[in-house]
Amino acid sequence: MGRSPFDEEIQEFAALATSAGAEVVAALSAPLRTLNPRYLLGTGKVAEIKALAAAANAELILVDHHLSPGQERNLEKEFERRVVDRSGLILDIFAQRARTFEGKLQVELAQLEHLSTRLVRGWSHLERQKGGIGLRGPGETQLETDRRLLTKRIRQLQERLERHARHRELSRQQRRRQDVPVVSLVGYTNAGKSTLFNRLTDAGTLVADQLFATLDPTLRAVALPAGGRIVLADTVGFVRELPHELIAAFESTLEETRSARLLLHVVDAADPARGERIGQVREVLREIGADGVPLIEVYNKADILATAPRVDRAGNGFPERVWMSAATGDGIDLVLAAIAEHLQRDVVHGTVDLTVAQARVRALLYSNGHVVSERLLNDGGWRMEIEMDRAGYEALRRREGILCVAAARGRPVETNGVVHGLE
Repeated sequence: MGRSPFDEEIQEFAALATSAGAEVVAALSAPLRTLNPRYLLGTGKVAEIKALAAAANAELILVDHHLSPGQERNLEKEFERRVVDRSGLILDIFAQRARTFEGKLQVELAQLEHLSTRLVRGWSHLERQKGGIGLRGPGETQLETDRRLLTKRIRQLQERLERHARHRELSRQQRRRQDVPVVSLVGYTNAGKSTLFNRLTDAGTLVADQLFATLDPTLRAVALPAGGRIVLADTVGFVRELPHELIAAFESTLEETRSARLLLHVVDAADPARGERIGQVREVLREIGADGVPLIEVYNKADILATAPRVDRAGNGFPERVWMSAATGDGIDLVLAAIAEHLQRDVVHGTVDLTVAQARVRALLYSNGHVVSERLLNDGGWRMEIEMDRAGYEALRRREGILCVAAARGRPVETNGVVHGLE
């Protein structure tokens, strides 16, 4: 018989604690019917936890719930031990796992935003950065000093991240100019995204059986079997109740997901709570504004269930779900075929006339595998038969002013200029 969602949540929280480097010495569940504004928990449960912590000689108490600053302080006073809530624990894991400079800045910003409501003289060491004596106002308290230093550091981080965001946007614009679709991997943490990413790209991304093994986004070009190429983006794993500070700090990174042409939602097929995990990922996608991006579910670890690789199709006939195993590689061809089929579901197939001055556009069409045939025109230009997905064509049309007829519809695409149909 499967375990209850409540049991799954307890095990996930224990895994988070282990991922952060903690040793779990005792656990206690406390179903909340009403929330105590002072402690979150009832006073009887607080006393029970205090006795359990003393008996286990625990140094830290982790709470699988968001605590207000007041509740955190009150619990620490009662327990006489440090108390960290779910958001603080996840932020700590992110701080350990960030590797790139931008990732470290994003995590530090999220931590400081979280800390800004919990100031307890934790920032007094930064006073020396201000020069100390003579720089504080008359009668300014230590808490006010800490808050001012904290605010300044947050502003510095935001400015640095804005510069990185501009750089990322330039990279995205370059990919759009080259008409390279971005396909983004999303999914619950530890579902196998990085394993699938490595299988598709040979990128060598870290793979580990732990939550949030990789944080920093990685992008790699992937060639599709029938021609053309995509950019595959591996993103941070999602988790239920992801701290809002993290979503705000990782804004530019999550933009890769929002601007993607297609999302591959990697699901751990062997997870007894996969239904809840799917719902939680979709909720995070809604929070970051990516719920409108087309999505194909990739059911990973099908080998554990002894399920053969296959493609499940929606009522319209297009791929809706792919069963595969990233560990063994079985079904990888089905994933690539599903991506290609989705990108071609609304294909523009027609002819376009290019002048000699548009040789760069001709080279771009060739490099992305969009050219079916070509013949020279009397003026030195080219009449090219092309085939490409409509979203890519519309972007190219707006940018370059190219003109063609969609043979499938038998009518010109609405634009200015001379249009030639297929012969």
